[in-house]
Amino acid sequence: MNKKVLIIDDDLDMCTLLGRFLTRNGYEVDMAHSASKGLQKFKDGNFDIVLCDFRLGDKDGKDVLVEIKTESPETIVLIITGYSDIKVAVDVIKLGAYDYITKPLVPDEVLKVLNDAINRPADSITTSSSSPRAAGTASGGKAVTHNQEFLVGEAPTTKDLYKQIEIVAPTNYSIILYGESGTGKEVIAKTIHDMSDRKDKPFIAMDCGTLSKELSGSELFGHVKGAFTGALTDKEGHFELANGGTLFLDEVANLSYDIQASLLRVIQERKFKRVGGNKEMPVDVRIVVASNENLQDAYRKGKFREDLYHRFNEFSINLPPLRERKKDIPLFANFFLQKAKAELNRDIEGFSPEVMQMFINYPWPGNLREFRNVVRRSVLLTTEGLVSAATLPWEITNPSSSPLSSATTVETKLKSGEEEPAGKKDYDLKDAASKAEYEAIMNVLKEVNYNKTKAAEILKIDRKTLYNKIKSYEESNN
Repeated sequence: MNKKVLIIDDDLDMCTLLGRFLTRNGYEVDMAHSASKGLQKFKDGNFDIVLCDFRLGDKDGKDVLVEIKTESPETIVLIITGYSDIKVAVDVIKLGAYDYITKPLVPDEVLKVLNDAINRPADSITTSSSSPRAAGTASGGKAVTHNQEFLVGEAPTTKDLYKQIEIVAPTNYSIILYGESGTGKEVIAKTIHDMSDRKDKPFIAMDCGTLSKELSGSELFGHVKGAFTGALTDKEGHFELANGGTLFLDEVANLSYDIQASLLRVIQERKFKRVGGNKEMPVDVRIVVASNENLQDAYRKGKFREDLYHRFNEFSINLPPLRERKKDIPLFANFFLQKAKAELNRDIEGFSPEVMQMFINYPWPGNLREFRNVVRRSVLLTTEGLVSAATLPWEITNPSSSPLSSATTVETKLKSGEEEPAGKKDYDLKDAASKAEYEAIMNVLKEVNYNKTKAAEILKIDRKTLYNKIKSYEESNN
């Protein structure tokens, strides 16, 4: 029997499009365009899932959520909104929402969340608010309040990593996590939180690399109404939201010197003021920070405050790159395969021996994040049987092939008078220029430890252009 879904949203077009999409994918869908009509339909029907807009004309989605969970605690409720705000996310999750999704909605992503929710054990849906499933993203930060699934691994470096985590997690030490992009720093931070006495309190993550100097203070400490242009209401900051729990600051070296000074004061005094406010608020937060550059080197260069570094450096952990965890590669390959198969509903047997050997030989500059994406792509391109090398990106199947050297080979042949075999047109001027450009991009990425924001700055292009160039080259070579 098809699962029944109720969509409560005053956007008629969105309701219609999403309803048709879900119907085509095996769900029985009904719709309501106001809170009161939605609640009446819910009481009259027997719905498994409710997708409810947060801002409705006659009532907030939060109120609808409370009424639905009071009436039927086992019903899965997803809150959808175009007003992405971390406080809203945390509030609705605490009240029992299964997840929080921001508009514009991507139908495939909504379908995946619905499928995950339906397939989740029933007792996990009605879990108390101390361990909610997920929280939505806000500008510059993420509220991560659910247990993430991950694989520990068996490589010696991996075992050493988790021994350190077991030792430091029960303490209140501040921790610095060092590691290349994609090594799983946020997963490790969440693991430390889950193994600590603070596990029943919030875990709040903030990406410092995405924030301007002006926004950093507001995101960290909150602001009062009228503090600056656009501050229309009071807002809680990440410190306030994480009170009693753990605050994870990713790419902390990107914070401005002024914000670093404010951060040091809060850590020392255990109290803070909202931007534009006069009231001091006490706070009890454990801080875990992450960086892909050495903070000791950063303070010696004058980029980071030395006193703040010493405050953070009560304990440091280095996350090994995937290329130093060869023994874990087959384990992660199969781990990501199982997740991709479930996500894409594919019946794939596994990887061919050739593919597994390529995985082991490849240096994985993007680490676990890149590995997961490669496996997902391969599963998407494989309809049955084993994953073959034909589904892998160019850089994995041609690890020793240098785009620049290929172009140089053509130039050498031309100078020597040697002609290309008849009918062979693998290289032309445009092709050589494209490969040389790709090589230049990869060289810069290696220099900055695959930090794409820094690479884009050095190359004098925006981050989106950088992604597009890499993607375009990979697609043209598959």
